[in-house]
Amino acid sequence: MNDDQLLRYSRHILLDEIGIEGQQRLLAAHALVIGAGGLGSPVALYLATAGVGTITIVDGDTVDLTNLQRQIAHNLSRVGEPKARSAAQTMHAINPDLVVHALHERADAARLNALVAAADVVIDCSDNFATRHAVNAACVAHAKALVSGAAIGFDGQLSVYDLRDPSNASHPCYACLFPPDAVFEEVRCATMGVFAPLVGIIGSMQAAEALKLLAGVGSSLAGRLQMLDARTMEWTEITMARTPDCPVCAGRRVTPS
Repeated sequence: MNDDQLLRYSRHILLDEIGIEGQQRLLAAHALVIGAGGLGSPVALYLATAGVGTITIVDGDTVDLTNLQRQIAHNLSRVGEPKARSAAQTMHAINPDLVVHALHERADAARLNALVAAADVVIDCSDNFATRHAVNAACVAHAKALVSGAAIGFDGQLSVYDLRDPSNASHPCYACLFPPDAVFEEVRCATMGVFAPLVGIIGSMQAAEALKLLAGVGSSLAGRLQMLDARTMEWTEITMARTPDCPVCAGRRVTPS
């Protein structure tokens, strides 16, 4: 690290759990963020401020006026612009030393396979089950840790799906909890609404989990699902185990790529 970086990241370096070595791991890391909306905004900004050296952010949508109530990476002057590129502009304004790959696209399974393979950690900030399952499948295939969050109305949830140790039965994949063939009601912000600070809370926690994984700090939420009711600010946590007959991860021996 140069002198400017030592100063910029000094508050991380002062933490015994991170220090210079942990900050260097962040600077050398590559994070993949799926979605640049309500959750993706705080994730992208905190990864940028923390000094994750390379960040790929993927989103096929453009900025809409209704997004500005909660999607803090964007502003009024960027309405109509691709969200991924708008987020990248904000990230670079905070930390110009980053390498940011802004992809204005909806990544299919083949594209996700390549993107996930190149990343050190994956943060899923998407808003639909199809994308979440595609991201999860790619993470299982490449043994990459997946930080997954969701928020709608006043309800949020967060977990980490980490199969890098395939012998640990306490670490399920996303499909263990939400089977791909199950029928879930798809709800969207456009019809249900979302409490603005909720996505900030969940997204900030996703960023924290991703940074911990990259820096090798503490223990992750793998095997635990946290749920927030923002009406009362009450958290509920449940433990999760791998499903023996999961169609995605059962019987898979995954090797980190």
